[in-house]
Amino acid sequence: MKLTKKVIGTLLAAAMTASLGVSAVAGEETISLTLWGAEEDQALLQELVDQFEATYSDYTFDIQIGVESESTAKDTILTDVEAAADVFAFASDQIYDLVNAGALANLDEYDEAFQAVAGKSLDDVRAANSESSVEAATIDGNMYAFPMSGDNSYFLYYDSNVISDEDAQSWDTLLAAADAAGKKVGMTLAYGWYNAGFFYGAGFTTDLNDDGTTAIDWNGVSADGYTGVSIVQAMLNIAGNSAFQAVADGDISNQIASGNLCAAVSGTWDAAATQEAFGDGYAATKLPTFTVGDDQVQMGSAFGYKFVGVNAYAENIGWAAVLAEFLTNEEAQVARFNARQIGPTNINAAASEDVSANVAISAVVAQSEFGVIQRVGGKFWDPTETFGENIAQGTVSVDDEAGIQEMLDTLVEGVTAPVD
Repeated sequence: MKLTKKVIGTLLAAAMTASLGVSAVAGEETISLTLWGAEEDQALLQELVDQFEATYSDYTFDIQIGVESESTAKDTILTDVEAAADVFAFASDQIYDLVNAGALANLDEYDEAFQAVAGKSLDDVRAANSESSVEAATIDGNMYAFPMSGDNSYFLYYDSNVISDEDAQSWDTLLAAADAAGKKVGMTLAYGWYNAGFFYGAGFTTDLNDDGTTAIDWNGVSADGYTGVSIVQAMLNIAGNSAFQAVADGDISNQIASGNLCAAVSGTWDAAATQEAFGDGYAATKLPTFTVGDDQVQMGSAFGYKFVGVNAYAENIGWAAVLAEFLTNEEAQVARFNARQIGPTNINAAASEDVSANVAISAVVAQSEFGVIQRVGGKFWDPTETFGENIAQGTVSVDDEAGIQEMLDTLVEGVTAPVD
C-alpha cells in the first residue's frame, strides 16, 4: 500500500522505524526503490548505490536507476506523481511546484526515524551544507530536499591570453579588448535565467506568489534607484556592440570551440569545452559590471541548486529518505566533484584543496555573493525569452525610452498573467 497520509509524533516514528526494517529481522524481505538522475550521472549513481547497499549490507535492496534530467524532473513527475521515482534529482527552482502538488515528502516529519537508521538528524544535514542551499530547500520551516550541488549559476569565462584580469571586470573594457583582438564575447540573452542578471544586479526582483504567479518589478524603479528603462538601455548598448555575440541557450560550448569567442557568460557545465579551447589562457571570474548612466553596476545572477528529493508516495519512504541523504552527503559530493567537476554545497567538501583550486568552481563561488535564488512561476519563461531576443536583435532603439517602457510593460504583463 502506498503511503498517502503523514503520521506525526511517536506513532510516526514507530511506524517509520518498522518500515525501515529496524525492528524487523534484517534481510527477510527485499526493499525496492527507484531512483532518477541525469544521464551524465548514471555511472556515478551506480557506484553510490553500490556503496549504499554495502553500508546497509544486512538488508536486501532492489534499487532501479533511471534517467531523468534535473531540468525536466518536475514536468515528468507531475504527469503522474505516484508513478514517478521514489528518489529523484531536480533543480531548486522546481521545489515550490513540487511541494504544492504534494509530490515531495516533508523530511522533517521523518526525522526521528531517519535518525534511528542513518545515525544523524536533519539538523546535522542542515549544519553540513551551506546556509543558502538549506534555505532554498526549505519551505515554511520544513526541509523538502537534500542539497546536492551548488554551482547552478553563471559567471565569466575568458581567455587570459586575450583578455586581462582587469579587462574582465567590466563589460566596457571586456568588449573593447575583444574588439581589439578581433574576437567576440558570447552570452545567452533569450532566456530569463540569464537576462535577469542585469536586473538583479540593479536591485530589481522576482518572487513567486502563493497562487503560482510571478511578482516582478522590472518595468518600474528598483530598490537601488534604477529604472527598468535604464537597465534595458545598458543591455542594448552591450548587445549592439560589434564585439558582442548573442548565443542560443546550450550553444556556448560550440561557439567557444569555434574559436570566435575570447570570453563567454556560462556555467560549470561548459568548463571542459572552455578549458580545451582556451588552453593555458583558461580563466574565469565573477560577472562584469555594466554601465548605467555614470554608475558601474555589478551584474547579478540567478543562483540555483540541484537537490535530491523523496516522493511523498514512495512505498518505502523511510529508506528512500536514507538513500537520498546518502547520495548527497559529504563523500557523495566529493565523488560528484571528482567525476564531473560539480560544485558541492557541503561545507567540508567545498573547502577542500581540489575544489578551491578549480577555476570554474572558484568563479561561481565569487559570483555567489551577487547571486539571487530565482523564484518564478511558469509564466515567467516565454515573455522573458521574447524580451531577451528583442534585446539581442535590437528591435528598439537605445534612445527610444517610450518604446523601451512599452516593451517592459508587455514583459511584466505576460510574466504576471494568471496561471491557467
